[in-house]
Amino acid sequence: MYHYNDFDAAFLAERNRQFRAQVERRVSGALTEDEFKPLRLMNGLYLQLHAYMLRVAIPYGTLSSAQMDKLALLADKWDKGYGHFTTRQNIQYNWPKLTDVPDMLDALGEVNLHAIQTSGNTIRNVTADHFAGAAADEIEDPRPVAELIRQWSTDHPEFQFMGRKFKIAVSGAAADRAVLKAHDLAVRIVKNDAGETGYQILVGGGLGRTPMIGKVINDFLPKADVLPYIEAVVSVWNQIGRRDNKYKARIKITVHEHGLDDIRARVEERFQQVRKTFGGHDQRLLAKIEAHFAAPTFRDAPTAAYDLAYDANPMFRSWADTNLTAHRAQGYSIVTVSLKKHGETPGDATSEQMRVLADLARKYGHDELRISHEQNVILPHVHKSDLPAIYDALRDADLHTANIGLVSDIIACPGMDYCALATARSIPVAQQIATRFDELKLEHDIGHLQIKISGCINACGHHHVGHIGILGLDRAGVENYQITLGGDATWDAAIGQRAGPGFAYDEIVPAIERLVQGYLELRDGPEETFLAAYRRLGLAPFKAYLYPEVQANAA
Repeated sequence: MYHYNDFDAAFLAERNRQFRAQVERRVSGALTEDEFKPLRLMNGLYLQLHAYMLRVAIPYGTLSSAQMDKLALLADKWDKGYGHFTTRQNIQYNWPKLTDVPDMLDALGEVNLHAIQTSGNTIRNVTADHFAGAAADEIEDPRPVAELIRQWSTDHPEFQFMGRKFKIAVSGAAADRAVLKAHDLAVRIVKNDAGETGYQILVGGGLGRTPMIGKVINDFLPKADVLPYIEAVVSVWNQIGRRDNKYKARIKITVHEHGLDDIRARVEERFQQVRKTFGGHDQRLLAKIEAHFAAPTFRDAPTAAYDLAYDANPMFRSWADTNLTAHRAQGYSIVTVSLKKHGETPGDATSEQMRVLADLARKYGHDELRISHEQNVILPHVHKSDLPAIYDALRDADLHTANIGLVSDIIACPGMDYCALATARSIPVAQQIATRFDELKLEHDIGHLQIKISGCINACGHHHVGHIGILGLDRAGVENYQITLGGDATWDAAIGQRAGPGFAYDEIVPAIERLVQGYLELRDGPEETFLAAYRRLGLAPFKAYLYPEVQANAA
């Protein structure tokens, strides 16, 4: 993984020094809250319902064990002993005191972490496939280009005060595990017919109040052109994007209003201007960055310990079947650690759990961890012979839930429990759904099913692309939950279709139960997933299970 050089360290120290002075001026009254707001947002500090919230960037989801240990330290020393991992591969601390934030940022700087551009109308934390560098279906590790984009975008003078925020994702695999089509811009590593490696560029995706699927603006971009091309895209949008209405200021609206062909022509013209100014410096920098991402030295060892545990221990076998993914190296697995224990807050980890994960990475995982946009933690490089010991450690830390990709592996935003923008609760709904299906003991029979919950129209819980999406809204002071069906966050991305009228808070869990029970009756067999059944049958039969009283009245 990337290690900061002297310039990086000096830059970060100066940024933190400046913010410490800004906090002191706010506390003294020299700055009003309105004057302080844009300054704190540039450093990832929000003002939530009950307290400040600090959002720390985890660039392209990659952490070392030392960095995870530091995140645990922040949780213990300046928060309430836990952190919340988000759908943008960040971690949020919900209870810091304003006067403590500069110390928190200095502590993060000791391990090359920061909170720069995790908020504000700028280029946000660059996200990536959480299996990057390990996946069996990967063409090339996308993290070097993600790091190149991170360095280029940090404090870029042209892009600090844009019309709205701008989100970038990268992936280098056949499967899309980064929700590429829901981003303002996405970079996908591909091969052309000649076998050359390059980039496919997508623009105009995004969720929120106007969800749209991203479109391919360049089918194959030579590797040397990636950074000037991205700069051209952002520059064009920054110039012609709407600024009269913040709800129409995202690039998805610009692409929709101008048309993809017009945007492509504008970008190409700007690209020809920008390209020559780079002079190859970006490619020389990328070559240096790539050296930081050399694969670890994998060992060749027998897997008998894994085979024995798999045959002898049903609990281990269930966990292995659900939480392990094929690795590109023989004898290795990718381990996804669920932060979705039934009844707990999705994405939350205690400081002690963070330390356990750091220790496991240090001892068994080549010192690497990843955070997924699905709010789980990954040990990307684990030899199978170590899996029984890892499982035992996870069990002792209450991190052994075997539910990855199942109905209780729910994505949920913080909702009205924390967020000042939320109009309904998300966390309790997720907890109750997970608990109910655990009681029914149906999860593994149901199979792959993604439920995503947002507490407001901003869609931080990605509800639009959930197989079952839940959107909490305020209806005359009462929480009301809309259900969408058929969303998809993969390369076959789709926006879910609204099923009908919303449900009250105490009705939403029974409605989801009816819906899933209906799927079990409708499917062709255990091999047909919820999404496949929905695509085969359409909305009508599922709607009948959601609204049985309508069917009864019609009869």
